[in-house]
Amino acid sequence: MPVRTAKALVTVLGIPQKPQIFGHEQPIDEEKIARLTCRSSGSKPAAQLRWRKGNKELKDEGTEVVEDPNGKTFTVSSRVEFRVTKEDNDAEVTCAVDHESLQNVERSTTQKLQVHYKPTAKIEPHPMYPREGEKLRLQCDGQGNPVPQEFLWEKEGSDTPLQLSSDSVLFFPFLNKSDSGTYVCTATSSMGSVVAKYNLDVSDASPVPSTSGPYHAVIGGVVAVIVFLLLSLLIVLGHYLIRHKAGVCVRHGETVTSRHRQKPAEVMCTYLTHEAKGSDDAPDADTAIINAEGGQASGDDKKEYFI
Repeated sequence: MPVRTAKALVTVLGIPQKPQIFGHEQPIDEEKIARLTCRSSGSKPAAQLRWRKGNKELKDEGTEVVEDPNGKTFTVSSRVEFRVTKEDNDAEVTCAVDHESLQNVERSTTQKLQVHYKPTAKIEPHPMYPREGEKLRLQCDGQGNPVPQEFLWEKEGSDTPLQLSSDSVLFFPFLNKSDSGTYVCTATSSMGSVVAKYNLDVSDASPVPSTSGPYHAVIGGVVAVIVFLLLSLLIVLGHYLIRHKAGVCVRHGETVTSRHRQKPAEVMCTYLTHEAKGSDDAPDADTAIINAEGGQASGDDKKEYFI
């Protein structure tokens, strides 16, 4: 049989190695220019490198392709530059490799930036409302990278510093009115110093007005409802007694119930009900009932007090 042949061109792809980032080894001062380099070797054909900071793409300053010593693969380098701020501290910078051998799988390296920036400070009192005779701590809260390591305490109008140490707390064991004034804290780090002020006004020993106004309003409302219910109950109970209780009569220094008097006498009665006055002159209880039902229209009026 005749021999037949065919040719095929085989291209061997060189898979790029994981990229490496250089230039982040030392912290970068605020407002300085960060210069970073990303390098990946072993790719064939030459790979493409991309930068991003967080979710933001960074434009590189140039790409360099160098053939490896084996003569078959390439090393690719890319540089990026940008100005850093204190918000860039701990920001993640990523260098990613794009190559056809990776089949849409990202191969990348991420590094965090370390940015040195000037400190900030504020003074916080503990307790919030200082009073005469109490203890007081003034906390100079210093923030920065690096954090402040030295704190100078002064009082405006005084020539002598109060305290210079690594302790950020100024302590008053017993407050006096003379302690009132403006206090200054100077926090210092390798990036500089910052000043914070606090105006101390020592109040009298009387209690500080409570800030729990809404709670007092709720309690007052509950008390008002309870008082209203008690008053309503007293009114209903009084009305019930007026309608259902007999009058009280006083005869010769004695107190008797008007419905149970056995004979007429000169008495002073306080009527709590609409008892018929005709029954007062009846000789006995039966006659009193008859007279009450008949409704006497005449007769001597008795002095009556209604309550």
